[in-house]
Amino acid sequence: MPSTTTPRVAVVTGGASGIGLAIAHHLADQGHAVAVLDIDGAAADAAAAAIAGRGGRALGVAVDVADRSSVESAYSRVRAELGPIEIVVTSAAVSGFVAFEEITVERWQRLIDVNLTGTFHSIQAAIGDMVAAGWGRIVTLSSAAGQNGVARQGDYSATKGGVIALTKAVAQEFAARGITANTVPPFAVDTPMLRAEQEAGNLPLAKYLERAIPAGRLGTVDDIAAVCAFLCSEAAGYITGQVIAANGGAVV
Repeated sequence: MPSTTTPRVAVVTGGASGIGLAIAHHLADQGHAVAVLDIDGAAADAAAAAIAGRGGRALGVAVDVADRSSVESAYSRVRAELGPIEIVVTSAAVSGFVAFEEITVERWQRLIDVNLTGTFHSIQAAIGDMVAAGWGRIVTLSSAAGQNGVARQGDYSATKGGVIALTKAVAQEFAARGITANTVPPFAVDTPMLRAEQEAGNLPLAKYLERAIPAGRLGTVDDIAAVCAFLCSEAAGYITGQVIAANGGAVV
């Protein structure tokens, strides 16, 4: 496998499927040791095994990013088995569609806890390692919904807008310490989550979604992962606080 000049330890939350899984593979291809964190521990183990089968170094860890103690326990295991954490990519999220007036307080709080507070936990639990190293890369997965808002996704849109603002604030605070923080907001990406929403009738078929994308196709998980992997590289050291969209021109 190709190697970076300086291999690092990378954590990818939500790394067992979809975009997160593709990011984990791209980072491993760069030579990093990758901790695949996911609510589904068995899937995280399988993802890590697949990376190891290709010659990479990986660890699967079950975690609930909404639970600070779960995150800290997972990160402690990563440090013990792989080393200090210098790259964090936050892909773990929950979504769904519901009319605004039908959003319950419980549903609202659950999306905040996973999507926004989970991102906060995942960054803050590693920032000390990055400060100590004088080097770090943080990439959050936000969403076009956090840029423009989406009907029947008021709760999800709010959390992803919060992720964008949080990322920018972290970038401002830690830029002088060699740590970058950027966010990647996908639009319509061909993932199991998107297909499930199509089957539920919440999203149109691909041929209709593609009409809203100047590039004329849905995104792939590798489209998103390639951008994230670059932002985690040595070459991206002067890019921070940015919203780097890979969306085929759908949101400009």
